[in-house]
Amino acid sequence: MPRTREENERIRQAAKENIRTSAMEIFIERGYHDASIDDVAKQAGVSKGLMYNYYKGKEELLAEMVQFRIDEISRVMEAASALDTPSDQLKHIVEGALDNVKKRPQVYRFYLHLQTQPEEDKVLSKYSQMLNEAMAKQFEVQCGMFAGLGAADEQLRSLYFSSTLHGAMLMISTYPDGYPVDEIKEQIIQQFCT
Repeated sequence: MPRTREENERIRQAAKENIRTSAMEIFIERGYHDASIDDVAKQAGVSKGLMYNYYKGKEELLAEMVQFRIDEISRVMEAASALDTPSDQLKHIVEGALDNVKKRPQVYRFYLHLQTQPEEDKVLSKYSQMLNEAMAKQFEVQCGMFAGLGAADEQLRSLYFSSTLHGAMLMISTYPDGYPVDEIKEQIIQQFCT
């Protein structure tokens, strides 16, 4: 019996996810510029031809990975925004961010590294800019949450919150086995979400 269109799409999406995951592993291990499509295909357990069926090349693969990350951040912010109170919204952001980094510390470091690429690297700086622009949009949403909490200067409070949160995320990704995630999460929630 032939597969349905939905089954084919599910198989296609699963294959693309496998390729993205494999590419992330290779990019983390070797860096974007030193990785090849052959490396990614081998890691994913697919032929190079199948890789090119899904992606025209390494940059298109990176572009989809970056868009996936931007969409992931947007979903977290949308879910937070749907909550009733600014306190619950900010708590959702803290828990989601720290739990995500705890589960995937190397992925966080990869995107952080990508966000800090020099402008001279024309390929990577384009995606760095995309990530930074997406983060700036989310920062504005976050400012609204602090305005809802009655912050005297919601932008400054939001910047302080983001700095604290990203500092904790960096520490988790640097020391994944020894960092007291739950204790830090509670302190950040207590300091910013009330």
